[in-house]
Amino acid sequence: MGKAKQTRKFAAVKRMIKPSDPRLKDNIEKAAKKAQKEKIAEEKKTAAQTQVSSSLFLSHNTDLGPPYRVLVDTNFINFSIQNKIELVQGMMDCLMAKCIPTITDCVMAELEKLGPKYRLALKIAKDPRFDRLKCDHSGTYADDCLVQRVSQARCYVVATCDRDLRRRIRKVPGVPLMYVVKHRYQIERLPDGGAAFV
Repeated sequence: MGKAKQTRKFAAVKRMIKPSDPRLKDNIEKAAKKAQKEKIAEEKKTAAQTQVSSSLFLSHNTDLGPPYRVLVDTNFINFSIQNKIELVQGMMDCLMAKCIPTITDCVMAELEKLGPKYRLALKIAKDPRFDRLKCDHSGTYADDCLVQRVSQARCYVVATCDRDLRRRIRKVPGVPLMYVVKHRYQIERLPDGGAAFV
């Protein structure tokens, strides 16, 4: 008769507390310090927000008034062509006042980069009724250019159909947005959430 094999009982090892266990005093102190640092960082973040212009009272911008200067984005021109809307006339019908379509060098460069497919949009952008704004920054990314220009001077209505750009501009108080909905232009007057449709 052979000797019976003895097997060790499963998990019969002495249990030890891990160094990362949250019940240890050192870990509790570290967590408290981390929470304190996050609180201080959050306070600094709220203190360093940009100063809102004194021309803004609640959500109304007194710098805006007829004739409205409308900053036009690339895709706004393309959507206007697709929906067969005459740009200047559509703006005037929407705002019920005289409008001056304004286009930056970055938007023109973007239209030129798009090639022959967008030659009609480029032809419309070169219309003498459009005001040209010179860009003195590096690069030709139109979205950053428009956000920067609107942040510096809140005397523009921004015309764009780009959702990401609209989301960025809504964070700048007192800047109305214009976009294409159901074959006509629509204006969003209140950047803080409420939208008044004309």
